[in-house]
Amino acid sequence: MDPYIVMLAGFGAIVLLTAWLPMLLKELPLSLPIFCVAAGALLAGAFDYAQAPAPQANLKLTERLTEAVVIVALMGAGLKLDRPLAWATAGLTWRLLGLAMPLTILAIALLAHGLLGVGLAAALLIGAALSPTDPVLASDVQVGPPGQGGEDEVRFTLTAEAGLNDGLAFPFVHLAILLAVASTTGEGWWLNWLTMDLGWRLAAGIAVGVAVGRGLGWLTFRLPNRSKLSRTGDGFVALGITAIAYSLAEMAHGYGFLAVFVSAVAFRSFERRHRYHETLHDFAEQIERLLMMMLLVLFGGALAEGGLLRDTSWAVIGFAVLTLLVVRPLVAWISLIGRKEPTPERAIIAFFGIRGIGSVYYIAFALGRAPFEEPDLLWNAVSLVIVISIALHGTTVTPIMRFIDKRRGR
Repeated sequence: MDPYIVMLAGFGAIVLLTAWLPMLLKELPLSLPIFCVAAGALLAGAFDYAQAPAPQANLKLTERLTEAVVIVALMGAGLKLDRPLAWATAGLTWRLLGLAMPLTILAIALLAHGLLGVGLAAALLIGAALSPTDPVLASDVQVGPPGQGGEDEVRFTLTAEAGLNDGLAFPFVHLAILLAVASTTGEGWWLNWLTMDLGWRLAAGIAVGVAVGRGLGWLTFRLPNRSKLSRTGDGFVALGITAIAYSLAEMAHGYGFLAVFVSAVAFRSFERRHRYHETLHDFAEQIERLLMMMLLVLFGGALAEGGLLRDTSWAVIGFAVLTLLVVRPLVAWISLIGRKEPTPERAIIAFFGIRGIGSVYYIAFALGRAPFEEPDLLWNAVSLVIVISIALHGTTVTPIMRFIDKRRGR
């Protein structure tokens, strides 16, 4: 049978499932990512692929595919936020970013060094890759579509954190790359990291995001009524904003992930209550869900046949369990001490540190730019953390979110 025809049929099935499955799984303690990974693993075994998908053998392709779904997810997350993302209105988010995230990177790096036996550069890379809450797989704990109202503190905090922490993980990914290169060349790294990776790239990402969001917001909502661009009603404009913000930030040597989320927030703030935001968000969400399903099916196949978990040791299992059940909850809980929010809400925020596609991107990005020791071990550990996170958070998200809604009378 023609492989193209088989692929076309598979693509059609994924498109239909993308539309239907969320409704079928809505009342069950299951999530869409769980189904996708399981389906990929079953298909890989059933069809006995001659060459199973192996992200570690296709770094550039893995980087680009994961990059695409992450930036679309970041655009959708930014458009969702009804509440302004300001210092006074996002206190929990700033604590998670300023306190919890650096401590999480440090703790995971120490675990990787102690349990997995990897060196400084590799330990820092795995710490940076596993520190951000994933904007793609965390959609079930995020706020609803624009204008829906009722943004509780848990959902708002997790949405804003997922949008911003991907950009803030990048300086430490670059630091790991510089350390790996320096270990072979002996070149200095600290000045370049401070000025370029920590200083310029962050500033450029934020500046480009604000400029693109405000500029396109003006064009969309402020042109004379006869030519007002918001009247088009075209949802695919969200992809244009995403692509422009990301590419301009990368051209300026800034962090594109950060620029995309900031541009979405800036665009939304220009005319916060306009219904066009719903159209843009819905289109971005549909594209995100379709890309996510395809990638997770491939990830499931790689788990089953691609060797990602083939050499899993007790040390790797211990590392993954401690990362998800101890490091993230404990560090996040400590960072939120002193806040007035109810204890159950702070506990839920600390628990839902979902790891996913963004972590795969960072590993592929770094391994394609510097020689790291034991790359297979890094893939093994990160993949296991993602699998456990998908299972753990996917089965608990429905009852926990119901609990939050019941507490708030919804």
